[in-house]
Amino acid sequence: MSSGTVETHQFQAETRQLLDLMIHSIYTNKDIFLRELISNASDALDRRRFEAVSQPDLLPEGTDLHILLEPDSVARTLTIYDNGVGMSRDEVQALIGTIAKSGSKEFVDKMKQAQGKVVPPELIGQFGVGFYSSFMAADKVTLLTRKAGEETATRWESSGDGTYTLEEVDKAEPGTSITLHLKSTEEEDGLHDYTEEWKLKEIIKKYSDFVAYPIQMKVARTEKEKDEEGNVKPEGEETIVYELETLNSMKAIWLRPKHEVTTAEYEEFYKHIAHDWTAPLHTIRAHIEGTLDYTLLLYLPSHAPFDLYYREGRKGLQLYVKRVFIMDDCRELLPEWLRFVRGVVDSEDLSLNISRELLQQNRQIQRMRKGIVSKVLDELKHLKEKEGEQYRTFWKEFGPVLKEGLYQEEDHQKALLDLCLFQSSKSADSLVSLSEYVARMADGQDVIYYMTGETRAQMEHSPHLEAFTEKGLEVLFLSEPVDEIWTGFVGDYDGKSFKSISKGQVDLGTEAERKEGEETRKEKEQAHASLLDCLKSKLSEHVKEVRLSSRLTTSAACLVSEESDITPQMEQILKAMNQEAPKVKRILELNPKHPILTRLQTVYDANSEDPKLGQYAELLYGQARLAEGQPPPDPGRFAKLVTDLMVDAL
Repeated sequence: MSSGTVETHQFQAETRQLLDLMIHSIYTNKDIFLRELISNASDALDRRRFEAVSQPDLLPEGTDLHILLEPDSVARTLTIYDNGVGMSRDEVQALIGTIAKSGSKEFVDKMKQAQGKVVPPELIGQFGVGFYSSFMAADKVTLLTRKAGEETATRWESSGDGTYTLEEVDKAEPGTSITLHLKSTEEEDGLHDYTEEWKLKEIIKKYSDFVAYPIQMKVARTEKEKDEEGNVKPEGEETIVYELETLNSMKAIWLRPKHEVTTAEYEEFYKHIAHDWTAPLHTIRAHIEGTLDYTLLLYLPSHAPFDLYYREGRKGLQLYVKRVFIMDDCRELLPEWLRFVRGVVDSEDLSLNISRELLQQNRQIQRMRKGIVSKVLDELKHLKEKEGEQYRTFWKEFGPVLKEGLYQEEDHQKALLDLCLFQSSKSADSLVSLSEYVARMADGQDVIYYMTGETRAQMEHSPHLEAFTEKGLEVLFLSEPVDEIWTGFVGDYDGKSFKSISKGQVDLGTEAERKEGEETRKEKEQAHASLLDCLKSKLSEHVKEVRLSSRLTTSAACLVSEESDITPQMEQILKAMNQEAPKVKRILELNPKHPILTRLQTVYDANSEDPKLGQYAELLYGQARLAEGQPPPDPGRFAKLVTDLMVDAL
């Protein structure tokens, strides 16, 4: 009932502009308006409860703090009611009349002065920007509010056309009700019927399930007529009755004490947010305090999702602000190489964001991201050191993704290298860490040897491995496509540089042995110089050099790359990405101890123009390619040459 005159006020110019932006640009998901209004209602309830600590009269004993939704399909309205702290007329004009104006700072300052201590941040709300999202769904919004401790109430109303009205009215209880006069769903794209029970339940479940106060609504159900004893009459009439139903669970398990949450509850929550049928591999729970205050409930899945390597696959964490859902795919909180992590981050310091663009530029988000990454890496380190079997399960599923961080973020290289596990020439059935590799390096060894290839079996039979096996030197087998990338970015581990055994020259053994071997190789190269030049000319289309090898002990030949050249595996990766791979000629190395070299030299000495020299050169080159899993340049010709050779031999 009105008890005063109606005053009409103009919005500020910037307020009108921001209102138009809010309705037409910022929020693409119009359901969000209800999230915003419930967030404001929850904050009002928080504030009333907090202020009642020093003023008990503001919250009489037995008061049931709650939020109530009242849809009316006939009148086409939706009312959101709360019995929170409410607002005075001046607060309505200050907070609602000016968009993006928040009472938070004033509230903090007031409570500091009154009590001499910082107000808990969870009690500080924001009322302004979110309120105006109402106009995405409504042609007109009516707000009725009475501040706790005051007798009169204020009625605010606007159609979002640049003006609003204020009127003093009567209201029985403190609190706020916001009535939305809903737009026609036929005239507005993406707009649902917000008087439908199922739609309201869906929105609450998705966005506000963990609000700490009950969100209630009268829900219709049919009931059959009963007799005097309470039994249903078989042919009794059906009537529609309305029952008050709580729509949210109010179970923010990430805010409950750890000892109160069971493993089953953690697993159930994980399955809900990750859409996974299996239990998580590991749960991470933490509360970070300091410059920022936020809570983490993160999960490491037990298996990789099908879309792990899809560009548009689901990534990121769910972001909450004071238990209010903001988004379920906040990619700004995690780097790409941790995209498998699932869970919730609940911040006490962020305001409700209005766009992803703002998140990308938000310094608080960047600091939170740094803290989240550090926490995940610490947990992975703990798993690796204390729960070896569990960590190996994790590594099998997500190791390749984690290794992406080795070239994406230099700041975390050392921590990630410590977490890496590899197949090794000295461990047939188990994986080894870099620290284990370094601990058992041979005397005088100053590099970490590795080779890349498609499979372990292929690499185990590679000619490149022969000299290392003979010397008892351990070689890491890298079989993931990502290994071709990160090895070019990482300089060293624990002062030991990484060295591919299929690139450049290889000098093994002691200093004296290396010197002696180099002298012997040079002598033999000098003795076979003309033959090597001949073979190079025959293979000029494919190789840049033919030389004697220090890495071969039994095989006749192998192909190696210069230190700066890309590998054949990298060429395949580029082609798979539809990128043009540079044409790289490699080096053909021949085993100086193999009988084939002596036989070739004999043929060359007899007739340096013998056409068989070209055929033998092709066979050696094709054999070297086959040994590393690559087909010969012309498989048909290679097969014919092999057949002709067999005929000659037989």
